[in-house]
Amino acid sequence: MIREDYEERERQYLSPYACLSAETRGRVRPLTPCEIRTEFQRDRDKILHSNSFRRLKDKTQVFLSPLGDHYRTRLTHTLEVSQIARTIARALRMNEDLTEAIALGHDLGHTPFGHAGERALNRLRPYGFRHTIQSVRVVDHIENNGKGLNLTYEVKNGIACHSDHVPEAQTLEGRIVRIADKVAYINHDIEDAIRGGVLTESDLPYDCVYVLGRTKSARLTTIIKSVVENSSDDIRMSREVFLAHSRLKAFMFEMVYTNSNAKEEEERAEGIVQALFEHYCRHPHQLPILYRRMAEEYGTESAVCDYVAGMTDQFAVDCFKGLYVPKFWTR
Repeated sequence: MIREDYEERERQYLSPYACLSAETRGRVRPLTPCEIRTEFQRDRDKILHSNSFRRLKDKTQVFLSPLGDHYRTRLTHTLEVSQIARTIARALRMNEDLTEAIALGHDLGHTPFGHAGERALNRLRPYGFRHTIQSVRVVDHIENNGKGLNLTYEVKNGIACHSDHVPEAQTLEGRIVRIADKVAYINHDIEDAIRGGVLTESDLPYDCVYVLGRTKSARLTTIIKSVVENSSDDIRMSREVFLAHSRLKAFMFEMVYTNSNAKEEEERAEGIVQALFEHYCRHPHQLPILYRRMAEEYGTESAVCDYVAGMTDQFAVDCFKGLYVPKFWTR
Protein backbone atom coordinates (compact mmCIF):
# COMPACT_ATOMS: atom_id res chain seq x y z
CA MET A 1 0.00 0.00 0.00
CA ILE A 2 1.05 3.60 -0.55
CA ARG A 3 0.88 4.35 3.17
CA GLU A 4 3.20 1.46 4.03
CA ASP A 5 5.69 2.57 1.39
CA TYR A 6 5.63 6.07 2.84
CA GLU A 7 6.14 4.76 6.39
CA GLU A 8 9.14 2.78 5.18
CA ARG A 9 10.60 5.89 3.55
CA GLU A 10 10.20 7.69 6.87
CA ARG A 11 12.17 4.96 8.64
CA GLN A 12 14.96 5.17 6.09
CA TYR A 13 15.18 8.94 5.65
CA LEU A 14 14.05 10.77 8.80
CA SER A 15 16.35 11.72 11.65
CA PRO A 16 16.64 9.23 14.53
CA TYR A 17 15.11 11.99 16.67
CA ALA A 18 11.99 12.28 14.46
CA CYS A 19 8.59 10.89 15.37
CA LEU A 20 7.61 8.16 12.91
CA SER A 21 4.03 7.90 11.73
CA ALA A 22 4.00 4.14 12.21
CA GLU A 23 5.04 4.54 15.85
CA THR A 24 2.32 6.97 16.97
CA ARG A 25 0.85 6.40 20.42
CA GLY A 26 -2.48 6.29 18.64
CA ARG A 27 -5.95 7.70 19.09
CA VAL A 28 -8.60 7.45 21.79
CA ARG A 29 -10.80 5.65 19.27
CA PRO A 30 -8.76 3.38 16.95
CA LEU A 31 -9.33 3.83 13.22
CA THR A 32 -8.86 1.44 10.34
CA PRO A 33 -5.56 2.49 8.69
CA CYS A 34 -5.85 4.51 5.48
CA GLU A 35 -4.44 2.89 2.36
CA ILE A 36 -2.89 6.16 1.17
CA ARG A 37 -2.24 8.51 4.10
CA THR A 38 -0.17 8.11 7.25
CA GLU A 39 -1.78 8.83 10.62
CA PHE A 40 -0.29 12.31 10.83
CA GLN A 41 -1.38 13.13 7.28
CA ARG A 42 -4.92 12.15 8.25
CA ASP A 43 -4.76 14.47 11.26
CA ARG A 44 -3.59 17.35 9.09
CA ASP A 45 -6.54 16.79 6.76
CA LYS A 46 -9.03 16.51 9.64
CA ILE A 47 -7.88 19.88 10.98
CA LEU A 48 -7.80 21.55 7.57
CA HIS A 49 -11.42 20.58 6.85
CA SER A 50 -12.78 21.50 10.28
CA ASN A 51 -15.22 24.33 11.02
CA SER A 52 -12.88 25.76 13.64
CA PHE A 53 -10.08 26.09 11.12
CA ARG A 54 -12.29 27.99 8.67
CA ARG A 55 -13.42 30.39 11.39
CA LEU A 56 -9.82 31.49 11.99
CA LYS A 57 -10.08 33.75 8.93
CA ASP A 58 -12.44 36.05 10.86
CA LYS A 59 -10.62 36.10 14.19
CA THR A 60 -8.28 38.89 15.30
CA GLN A 61 -4.54 38.32 15.37
CA VAL A 62 -3.40 41.57 17.02
CA PHE A 63 -5.22 44.60 15.59
CA LEU A 64 -8.96 44.70 16.18
CA SER A 65 -11.08 45.47 13.09
CA PRO A 66 -8.21 46.84 10.98
CA LEU A 67 -9.15 48.83 7.87
CA GLY A 68 -7.15 47.14 5.14
CA ASP A 69 -6.88 43.82 3.35
CA HIS A 70 -3.30 43.01 4.32
CA TYR A 71 -3.40 42.82 8.11
CA ARG A 72 -2.98 39.35 9.56
CA THR A 73 -5.86 37.32 10.88
CA ARG A 74 -5.59 34.25 13.06
CA LEU A 75 -5.75 32.14 9.87
CA THR A 76 -2.92 33.89 8.04
CA HIS A 77 -0.85 33.69 11.23
CA THR A 78 -1.49 29.94 11.34
CA LEU A 79 -0.39 29.51 7.73
CA GLU A 80 2.82 31.47 8.37
CA VAL A 81 3.57 29.33 11.41
CA SER A 82 3.03 26.23 9.30
CA GLN A 83 5.40 27.47 6.59
CA ILE A 84 8.19 28.33 9.03
CA ALA A 85 7.76 25.09 10.97
CA ARG A 86 7.74 22.95 7.83
CA THR A 87 10.91 24.62 6.55
CA ILE A 88 12.72 23.81 9.80
CA ALA A 89 11.31 20.28 9.99
CA ARG A 90 12.34 19.48 6.43
CA ALA A 91 15.87 20.79 6.93
CA LEU A 92 16.28 18.76 10.14
CA ARG A 93 14.68 15.63 8.60
CA MET A 94 11.88 15.67 11.16
CA ASN A 95 8.35 14.48 10.42
CA GLU A 96 6.96 17.29 8.29
CA ASP A 97 3.40 15.91 8.34
CA LEU A 98 3.27 15.86 12.13
CA THR A 99 4.78 19.35 12.25
CA GLU A 100 2.20 20.68 9.81
CA ALA A 101 -0.73 19.09 11.65
CA ILE A 102 0.36 20.67 14.95
CA ALA A 103 0.91 24.06 13.32
CA LEU A 104 -2.47 24.09 11.59
CA GLY A 105 -4.26 23.12 14.81
CA HIS A 106 -2.35 25.16 17.36
CA ASP A 107 -4.79 28.12 17.55
CA LEU A 108 -8.14 26.43 16.94
CA GLY A 109 -9.26 27.35 20.45
CA HIS A 110 -8.45 31.04 20.21
CA THR A 111 -11.21 33.45 21.15
CA PRO A 112 -12.73 36.30 19.17
CA PHE A 113 -10.79 39.58 19.52
CA GLY A 114 -7.45 37.84 20.06
CA HIS A 115 -5.89 37.97 23.49
CA ALA A 116 -8.49 40.51 24.66
CA GLY A 117 -11.12 37.79 24.42
CA GLU A 118 -8.81 35.31 26.09
CA ARG A 119 -8.22 37.66 29.01
CA ALA A 120 -11.95 38.18 29.46
CA LEU A 121 -12.75 34.45 29.55
CA ASN A 122 -9.77 33.77 31.81
CA ARG A 123 -11.19 36.29 34.27
CA LEU A 124 -14.78 35.05 34.02
CA ARG A 125 -14.32 31.29 34.05
CA PRO A 126 -13.83 30.02 37.62
CA TYR A 127 -10.85 27.82 36.70
CA GLY A 128 -9.44 30.12 34.04
CA PHE A 129 -9.03 29.92 30.29
CA ARG A 130 -5.99 29.25 28.10
CA HIS A 131 -6.30 28.99 24.35
CA THR A 132 -3.75 26.16 24.26
CA ILE A 133 -5.97 23.92 26.37
CA GLN A 134 -9.09 25.14 24.55
CA SER A 135 -7.53 24.15 21.23
CA VAL A 136 -7.23 20.57 22.48
CA ARG A 137 -10.78 20.73 23.80
CA VAL A 138 -11.98 21.84 20.36
CA VAL A 139 -10.41 18.84 18.62
CA ASP A 140 -11.42 16.42 21.39
CA HIS A 141 -14.97 17.44 22.31
CA ILE A 142 -16.41 20.24 20.15
CA GLU A 143 -15.62 19.61 16.50
CA ASN A 144 -17.63 17.14 14.43
CA ASN A 145 -20.86 17.95 16.26
CA GLY A 146 -19.39 17.07 19.63
CA LYS A 147 -17.65 13.87 18.55
CA GLY A 148 -14.24 15.50 18.15
CA LEU A 149 -11.65 14.89 15.47
CA ASN A 150 -10.07 11.92 17.26
CA LEU A 151 -6.50 13.08 16.60
CA THR A 152 -3.32 11.23 17.50
CA TYR A 153 -1.66 11.78 20.85
CA GLU A 154 1.39 13.48 19.32
CA VAL A 155 -0.63 16.13 17.49
CA LYS A 156 -2.69 16.98 20.58
CA ASN A 157 0.43 17.14 22.74
CA GLY A 158 2.07 19.55 20.32
CA ILE A 159 -1.03 21.76 20.23
CA ALA A 160 -1.28 21.85 24.04
CA CYS A 161 2.41 22.72 24.45
CA HIS A 162 2.93 25.36 21.76
CA SER A 163 3.00 28.41 24.06
CA ASP A 164 5.32 29.68 26.77
CA HIS A 165 4.57 28.93 30.44
CA VAL A 166 3.62 25.31 29.67
CA PRO A 167 5.89 22.25 29.42
CA GLU A 168 7.58 21.63 26.09
CA ALA A 169 6.08 19.12 23.67
CA GLN A 170 7.27 15.54 23.91
CA THR A 171 8.17 15.47 20.21
CA LEU A 172 10.75 17.65 18.51
CA GLU A 173 8.13 18.39 15.89
CA GLY A 174 5.99 19.99 18.58
CA ARG A 175 8.98 22.00 19.80
CA ILE A 176 9.59 23.25 16.27
CA VAL A 177 6.03 24.63 16.16
CA ARG A 178 6.55 26.32 19.53
CA ILE A 179 9.53 28.25 18.14
CA ALA A 180 7.86 28.85 14.77
CA ASP A 181 4.81 30.39 16.48
CA LYS A 182 6.89 33.00 18.29
CA VAL A 183 9.06 33.72 15.27
CA ALA A 184 5.99 34.16 13.05
CA TYR A 185 3.97 36.46 15.29
CA ILE A 186 6.85 38.71 16.34
CA ASN A 187 7.93 39.32 12.76
CA HIS A 188 4.57 39.62 11.05
CA ASP A 189 3.27 41.82 13.87
CA ILE A 190 6.18 44.17 13.24
CA GLU A 191 5.05 44.42 9.63
CA ASP A 192 1.43 45.07 10.64
CA ALA A 193 2.46 47.61 13.27
CA ILE A 194 4.48 49.55 10.69
CA ARG A 195 1.56 49.37 8.25
CA GLY A 196 -0.75 50.68 10.99
CA GLY A 197 1.53 53.57 11.92
CA VAL A 198 2.26 52.23 15.40
CA LEU A 199 5.94 51.73 14.58
CA THR A 200 8.48 52.80 11.99
CA GLU A 201 11.39 50.68 10.86
CA SER A 202 13.76 53.06 12.61
CA ASP A 203 12.05 52.28 15.94
CA LEU A 204 13.29 48.69 15.95
CA PRO A 205 16.17 48.15 18.42
CA TYR A 206 19.45 48.50 16.55
CA ASP A 207 21.14 45.61 18.36
CA CYS A 208 18.33 43.25 17.28
CA VAL A 209 18.32 44.48 13.69
CA TYR A 210 22.10 44.17 13.53
CA VAL A 211 21.97 40.48 14.49
CA LEU A 212 18.71 39.39 12.87
CA GLY A 213 18.32 41.66 9.84
CA ARG A 214 16.42 44.77 8.88
CA THR A 215 13.61 43.16 6.87
CA LYS A 216 11.15 40.45 7.85
CA SER A 217 12.60 38.13 5.23
CA ALA A 218 16.14 38.65 6.51
CA ARG A 219 15.10 38.06 10.11
CA LEU A 220 13.23 34.86 9.27
CA THR A 221 16.21 33.60 7.27
CA THR A 222 18.62 34.32 10.12
CA ILE A 223 16.45 32.64 12.76
CA ILE A 224 15.54 29.58 10.69
CA LYS A 225 19.18 29.07 9.70
CA SER A 226 20.23 29.37 13.35
CA VAL A 227 17.65 26.80 14.47
CA VAL A 228 18.71 24.35 11.75
CA GLU A 229 22.41 24.76 12.50
CA ASN A 230 22.06 24.41 16.29
CA SER A 231 19.46 21.63 16.62
CA SER A 232 19.85 17.87 16.75
CA ASP A 233 18.45 16.13 19.82
CA ASP A 234 16.58 19.32 20.77
CA ILE A 235 15.37 22.48 19.02
CA ARG A 236 17.37 25.61 19.75
CA MET A 237 18.90 28.79 18.30
CA SER A 238 22.42 30.08 18.86
CA ARG A 239 22.73 32.18 22.01
CA GLU A 240 23.32 35.38 20.02
CA VAL A 241 20.21 34.90 17.87
CA PHE A 242 18.11 33.78 20.84
CA LEU A 243 19.01 36.88 22.87
CA ALA A 244 18.35 39.20 19.92
CA HIS A 245 14.98 37.60 19.24
CA SER A 246 14.04 37.71 22.95
CA ARG A 247 14.94 41.41 23.04
CA LEU A 248 12.80 42.02 19.95
CA LYS A 249 9.90 40.18 21.58
CA ALA A 250 10.21 42.33 24.72
CA PHE A 251 10.27 45.44 22.54
CA MET A 252 7.05 44.37 20.80
CA PHE A 253 5.26 43.76 24.10
CA GLU A 254 6.27 47.21 25.30
CA MET A 255 5.53 49.14 22.12
CA VAL A 256 2.70 47.23 20.43
CA TYR A 257 0.99 44.51 22.45
CA THR A 258 0.40 46.81 25.43
CA ASN A 259 0.35 50.09 23.45
CA SER A 260 -2.76 52.08 24.34
CA ASN A 261 -3.12 53.56 20.85
CA ALA A 262 -2.88 50.20 19.10
CA LYS A 263 -5.11 48.45 21.61
CA GLU A 264 -7.61 51.17 22.52
CA GLU A 265 -10.62 49.09 21.46
CA GLU A 266 -9.72 46.08 23.60
CA GLU A 267 -11.76 47.16 26.62
CA ARG A 268 -14.86 47.25 24.44
CA ALA A 269 -14.02 43.84 23.01
CA GLU A 270 -13.59 42.41 26.52
CA GLY A 271 -16.93 43.97 27.44
CA ILE A 272 -18.66 42.18 24.57
CA VAL A 273 -17.16 38.82 25.57
CA GLN A 274 -18.14 39.39 29.20
CA ALA A 275 -21.71 40.38 28.30
CA LEU A 276 -22.15 37.31 26.09
CA PHE A 277 -20.70 34.98 28.70
CA GLU A 278 -22.91 36.34 31.47
CA HIS A 279 -26.03 36.35 29.29
CA TYR A 280 -25.73 32.72 28.23
CA CYS A 281 -24.88 31.62 31.77
CA ARG A 282 -28.21 33.18 32.82
CA HIS A 283 -30.06 31.81 29.77
CA PRO A 284 -28.40 28.49 28.79
CA HIS A 285 -31.60 27.43 26.99
CA GLN A 286 -30.64 29.97 24.29
CA LEU A 287 -27.45 28.12 23.44
CA PRO A 288 -27.32 26.07 20.22
CA ILE A 289 -28.30 22.45 20.78
CA LEU A 290 -24.69 21.16 20.73
CA TYR A 291 -23.75 23.44 23.60
CA ARG A 292 -26.92 22.65 25.52
CA ARG A 293 -25.87 18.99 25.42
CA MET A 294 -22.38 19.97 26.53
CA ALA A 295 -23.85 21.98 29.41
CA GLU A 296 -25.53 18.82 30.68
CA GLU A 297 -22.24 16.93 30.53
CA TYR A 298 -19.65 19.54 31.52
CA GLY A 299 -21.66 22.27 33.25
CA THR A 300 -23.19 25.51 32.03
CA GLU A 301 -20.14 27.75 32.46
CA SER A 302 -17.93 25.35 30.55
CA ALA A 303 -20.40 25.07 27.66
CA VAL A 304 -20.93 28.83 27.50
CA CYS A 305 -17.16 29.34 27.44
CA ASP A 306 -16.88 26.84 24.57
CA TYR A 307 -19.60 28.65 22.62
CA VAL A 308 -18.24 32.17 23.12
CA ALA A 309 -14.64 31.13 22.51
CA GLY A 310 -15.61 29.62 19.18
CA MET A 311 -17.21 32.80 17.85
CA THR A 312 -15.61 34.93 15.18
CA ASP A 313 -15.20 38.65 15.85
CA GLN A 314 -18.14 39.67 13.68
CA PHE A 315 -20.43 36.92 14.96
CA ALA A 316 -19.73 38.03 18.53
CA VAL A 317 -20.52 41.66 17.64
CA ASP A 318 -23.73 40.67 15.83
CA CYS A 319 -24.76 38.43 18.71
CA PHE A 320 -24.15 41.25 21.19
CA LYS A 321 -26.18 43.67 19.07
CA GLY A 322 -29.03 41.18 18.83
CA LEU A 323 -29.14 40.85 22.60
CA TYR A 324 -28.51 44.42 23.78
CA VAL A 325 -29.06 46.95 20.98
CA PRO A 326 -32.74 47.86 20.51
CA LYS A 327 -34.31 47.32 17.12
CA PHE A 328 -36.15 50.30 15.62
CA TRP A 329 -39.85 49.71 15.14
CA THR A 330 -41.29 50.11 11.65
CA ARG A 331 -44.79 49.61 10.34
